[in-house]
Amino acid sequence: MAGRADSTVLAGARVVLPTGTVENGRVIVEGTRIAGSAAEEARTLDLSGHWVVPGFVDMHNHGGGGASFTSGTVDEVLTGIRTHREHGTTTLVASTVTGEMDFLAHRAGVLSELVEQGDLAGIHFEGPFISPCRKGAHSEELLRDPDPAEVRKLMDAARGTAKMFTLATELPGGIDSVRLLAEHGVIAAIGHTDATYEQTVEAIDAGATVATHLFNAMPPLAHREPGPIAALLEDERITVELIDDGTHLHPAAMQLAYHHAGAHRVALITDAMDAAGFGDGLYQLGPLAVEVKDGVARLVEGGSIAGSTLTLDTAFHRAVTIDRIPVGDVVQSISANPARLLGVYDKVGSLEPGKDADLVILDADFGLKGVMRKGEWIKEPQIG
Repeated sequence: MAGRADSTVLAGARVVLPTGTVENGRVIVEGTRIAGSAAEEARTLDLSGHWVVPGFVDMHNHGGGGASFTSGTVDEVLTGIRTHREHGTTTLVASTVTGEMDFLAHRAGVLSELVEQGDLAGIHFEGPFISPCRKGAHSEELLRDPDPAEVRKLMDAARGTAKMFTLATELPGGIDSVRLLAEHGVIAAIGHTDATYEQTVEAIDAGATVATHLFNAMPPLAHREPGPIAALLEDERITVELIDDGTHLHPAAMQLAYHHAGAHRVALITDAMDAAGFGDGLYQLGPLAVEVKDGVARLVEGGSIAGSTLTLDTAFHRAVTIDRIPVGDVVQSISANPARLLGVYDKVGSLEPGKDADLVILDADFGLKGVMRKGEWIKEPQIG
């Protein structure tokens, strides 16, 4: 890992700003932050032919580098965080999977310490409050209805670091749990759900604001029973998560979501598990055995997709080159939107003076060349 880039000017690149793309642009780094002007002694790095975009923000991620955020030691969790940083994710939320309530409360305590020291941006509880009909890679015997008292127990265990809960809001206690989360400024996400269109609308009206990996682990869109997908796509209050790994979604589904929701309501996520950035083999996702083959993670029993091996640099590349999403829209979805949802857009999510110097350098073909986090090179570009 290279040292801090004190007083550095990144010059000559296409720089993607909230106002649009600047040709032959400059990003000035002073210490840990983006600056408005450069010091006389500033080093200049010529990035002609490259892109500079904000560091990626992943709000749904279960692990990587061989490490699980649900069950790993602190050192293992840090290994997973470093793995995703090397792929451009400079802000990361740790997601858990379904487990016993006491175990999840204990994990919340472990992960909250990493949030407090700045390694994580928060905790996302995916399960156990989800539908057995749409459980995906979650252990059915550990599922439970979303009792607000139990939701509150996990919130308390997280000591203010809980950012999101995924709920099947049609289950008993679902709507009351949404209201509880909304009252405390925690994202209520609708996912792993068997809800009808009408039940989904009720949950949105109660305060839900995110669709957990839209299309996946929910009833498909149908013309007489539109189900949750139609309700989630049509409502301006909802941000839809999308997993762009070529396995979870067809490019046409990506296009549909961007077209109907608009780029301002899409958050690209990984839903990554341990194998991300690590390789094929046998893994555990909570209590369930997972086999990763050719980069696709599936449960050993039943064959359900079990998260992904995706990193956000690959998602960015796919979105631009395969799904044909405009670069500015992808940047909005992979950085700005999740940063806003997590309440950290004042610090990250765009390349503006005063914000953390979190940025990603891509070549002309959108391949990852460099990553900086808070002025520190995680991956220093080898240019020229």
